[in-house]
Amino acid sequence: MTQSTRGAQQDGAGTEVPDDPYADDAVRQEERPGHIYAALDLGTNNCRLLIAKPDTAGFKVLDSFSRTVRLGEGLAQSGELSEAAMARAIEAIRICASKMRKRGVTSARAIATQACRMARNGPTFIKRVAAETGLHFDIIPPSEEARLAARGVTPLLDRNDKGALVFDIGGGSTELIWLDLRDARKRPRILRWGSIPLGVVTLGERFQGRIDGPGAYDEMLAEVTAQLAALPHAIPPGGHPSGSFHMLGTSGTVTTIAGIFLGLERYERAKVDGTWIAQHDLSRVIDDLKVLSLDQRAAHPCVGHERAELVVPGLAIFEAIFRRWTPPRLRVADRGLREGMLLALMEGADVLAPAKRRRRRRGGRRRRGRSSSEGGTGE
Repeated sequence: MTQSTRGAQQDGAGTEVPDDPYADDAVRQEERPGHIYAALDLGTNNCRLLIAKPDTAGFKVLDSFSRTVRLGEGLAQSGELSEAAMARAIEAIRICASKMRKRGVTSARAIATQACRMARNGPTFIKRVAAETGLHFDIIPPSEEARLAARGVTPLLDRNDKGALVFDIGGGSTELIWLDLRDARKRPRILRWGSIPLGVVTLGERFQGRIDGPGAYDEMLAEVTAQLAALPHAIPPGGHPSGSFHMLGTSGTVTTIAGIFLGLERYERAKVDGTWIAQHDLSRVIDDLKVLSLDQRAAHPCVGHERAELVVPGLAIFEAIFRRWTPPRLRVADRGLREGMLLALMEGADVLAPAKRRRRRRGGRRRRGRSSSEGGTGE
């Protein structure tokens, strides 16, 4: 197996990914016969694996794995990954390595995101992971995380609109990508991107013990709004430079919103992935969800005990994005970063990268984390 150093939440083995309109010119199976690909994403809250093989529609998922490891637990206070958190992550990574061997993976990429970017001992931890599991992780910068997430959701973009705002609410950070869709013959072009160091875990830890307390939600909303306003190169509120646009969200928060909107008695990925929600329906679901108590959220089939607390900071992040740019509709994606990694592996390049690339670092070397908002233009 080779591991590349080039730069969704729930999946089922054997599921088909909806057609990618660019699959034919991007992935030619005759050039890579028999290859099995793997994408492994170690985030602030979860460790997720996707194993797939190319097909004419893009790729077919062969196996997947997801475990809550809480790698970023206590990071905001200590500045370091704790021993308990690192042990949980390594245990999950060992399972991923075993699955990759059993599936005969021939090409793979493993990435680490905000928790390892922020932690003083992030690079040391990555070396330990390599020594104990044999898997080598890249600590990627927010710009690359944004590009890969955008690539992963490309098949769900509505090319009848002229633009899209894609966002990914993670455990430790939130990425936003403004895409130009005006030339339907070409891949979407990144106009701007931005990243704020607030995710469901990092924001939630700032309000630990009082998430459901009086005024806490409004404080969270105000903090996220201020970070969004401080984004360099961000698009002004209320619109999109390309014209008519929609939002496309990928995260546990937006899939939860979709499940509630659809009235599901249990989470069903096939019904959630690709769901459209109109602006007035989004406002209603936000209002309904944020008044639920902790016990009510835990009892809800689309939230559950594990996400009962995290969904509140996630909702505050989502509402801040929604209120600032106010799209007429949102499309929900139960896919994203890992799917983008797989497509990039199969295509042999990060296809949504800007034309002018910076020299990439290799071998798990650290891209220095930042504690403030950051962003850039697509060119």
